[in-house]
Amino acid sequence: MSDSFSARLEAAVSAIPARYPGPGGAVAVVKDGEVLVRHTWGYANAERRLPFTPSTLFRMCSITKQFTCGVMLDLFQDPTELDGDVDDRLPQLDEPAPGALHLAHNQSGLRDYWAVAMLHGAPIEGDFGDREARRVIDGTRTLQFQPGTSYSYVNQNFRLLSDILEDRAGRSFAELLQTSVFNSAGMERAILAAETRAMPDGTVGYEGTVESGFRPAINNVLWTGDAGLGASLDDMISWERFIDATRDDPDGLYNRLTSPVTFLDGAAAPYGFGLQRTSMFGRDMTMHGGALRGWRSHRLHVASERLSVVVMFNHMAPAQVAAAQILAAALGVPYEPERTTQQPLELYGTYLEQETGLSARIEPAPGGAQLRYLMVPEMLEGVAPSRAETQTVRVVRQGDEVRMERPGENRVGILTACDETPGEDIDALEGVYRCEELDEAEVTITLTNGVVYGGFSGILGNGRMEPLQRLAKDVWVLPCPRALDHTAPGDWTLAFERDAAGVNALRVGCWLARDLVYRRA
Repeated sequence: MSDSFSARLEAAVSAIPARYPGPGGAVAVVKDGEVLVRHTWGYANAERRLPFTPSTLFRMCSITKQFTCGVMLDLFQDPTELDGDVDDRLPQLDEPAPGALHLAHNQSGLRDYWAVAMLHGAPIEGDFGDREARRVIDGTRTLQFQPGTSYSYVNQNFRLLSDILEDRAGRSFAELLQTSVFNSAGMERAILAAETRAMPDGTVGYEGTVESGFRPAINNVLWTGDAGLGASLDDMISWERFIDATRDDPDGLYNRLTSPVTFLDGAAAPYGFGLQRTSMFGRDMTMHGGALRGWRSHRLHVASERLSVVVMFNHMAPAQVAAAQILAAALGVPYEPERTTQQPLELYGTYLEQETGLSARIEPAPGGAQLRYLMVPEMLEGVAPSRAETQTVRVVRQGDEVRMERPGENRVGILTACDETPGEDIDALEGVYRCEELDEAEVTITLTNGVVYGGFSGILGNGRMEPLQRLAKDVWVLPCPRALDHTAPGDWTLAFERDAAGVNALRVGCWLARDLVYRRA
């Protein structure tokens, strides 16, 4: 390393613990197959005073997905051999089932099972294991879109793959990970840590802040191919070095994982085989994050630079931002280049997306606008009074219509402005509504001295009653900031529908699980 390169990297890494304070963490930087940074700090278990070391086992969460696909590609040269197995595991689906590659590329059209579990009344901190997963998945009757035509992040895509691989191989998924990936990559401590209540070596994930204090996070999920990887910093360094060592082998595992992926219409897809394909600072890269209550991780690889960055926090700071800052330092580029922006005044307001029934709120924010549509707000840069955008979404007004273009999902949403004036009869909202798609799962709406509450019930129990927030006439949101996953699913849109007799139905959805119709009981 040159002196300037070393100084930049050292400054960036040493700033991370103070910039993202919490119980502990780890950072690695690998370039040209050599380990430049192998840095840990703090405590893996603050109560037992166990230090965070390079051998500490960490819950990698959704970074697991690429390893699940690695097992599939190692065992099956042509994954379409598994298409019939996918169909068999969706016994009530009323339309053609997605194939194995649709699952691997998040193009299945399925609704995310952890989000749907909340509609079935799953307690926010309740148990969710094999039995609950099977009940939710088996109940699938329709898809959000035709497989291969669009993108939506769906965790059970990868649980289905791991279950199918177990059945096909006649071995546990833990063993398959070991023989197909861990042994080849030299990941000596890596395991399948399916139980989220605790890690074998005592590592704990924490929630909270410096101001409020940190406390152990409660998780009761049992997961496999969707997010079950347990690995140390040294294991992840071995994975990055394995990637570099096999970079010139066209049949190498990571080269197969990062091969080009398209949608049915031939458009390039930004996600494939459990990996995001994107660009940052003018370089193409592959990456993925992992998150659960108390855990945040991120890894990225820039093939053109032979450069990898890994960040792990056993608290809830944004590991993906820290990884980007370290990458910028390694490349010698500014993390936040100066931009000329303006306020997109013509876009501000509350909308419903016609296709999905989801609410979209565009609000003023420094440098542009904030779009509240996905699980977390997206910060848009103002380009013109009628246009704002980021790398992943562009919102533009064209006459009376607002278009929300999402190239990564291969779709365009049409946003219709809502009537935000007060005055509708909110007493008419009260009642019980049932969804045929979800085996008669219910939404119960109540009024308490003028305050509207809602709660979900279904095969997994009775969910908590939450106060609803009014967005516009007959458009409300039910907050669900953490389900079985971390921040997902976010707000549920509840769009009430009226006929001459009053409110007769409502349309419920979030980005992970869209367009579900409930009829008044």
